[in-house]
Amino acid sequence: MLIRYSKILLTAALGALILLVAINNVTDYATNYQFVSHVMSMDQVPAGSALEWRAVASPALHRMFYAFIIAVEFSAGALILAGVWRLLLRRKAEAARFNAAKGVAIAGLALAVGLYLFGFMAVGGEWFQMWRSQPDAEQAAFRFIGCAALVLLFLGQRDD
Repeated sequence: MLIRYSKILLTAALGALILLVAINNVTDYATNYQFVSHVMSMDQVPAGSALEWRAVASPALHRMFYAFIIAVEFSAGALILAGVWRLLLRRKAEAARFNAAKGVAIAGLALAVGLYLFGFMAVGGEWFQMWRSQPDAEQAAFRFIGCAALVLLFLGQRDD
């Protein structure tokens, strides 16, 4: 039973974290919008870079991409927390029912890992050379990937 409660607690903590990030991105929109704009416009990449053709200078596209990030964060956080609720309702059920209740939380965790791995590390980090920007958000993205992936692996283990 302790393992089940541990899975529920860690999954809830991750869901709350992702949801808080999304809320922060809405309530302090300008701060991270500026960062997304700098990354996409590649204005902090040294002039003459062979990759500067990838830059996107359109503020409308910056806003759309940032809105997409926020929407995915809200979706991931909501799925994770909805999954936590399902797990809480089945915390004392037989193993098969508890295992079956993991799906929604697993979907939210996978969405979070996908956002930070693909959206931040691949698209932001490599395509737009975010690692050349200040601050470099790849380290923060990697922390999110690590936390979400560990919780995903832990939750995904079958309960007996």
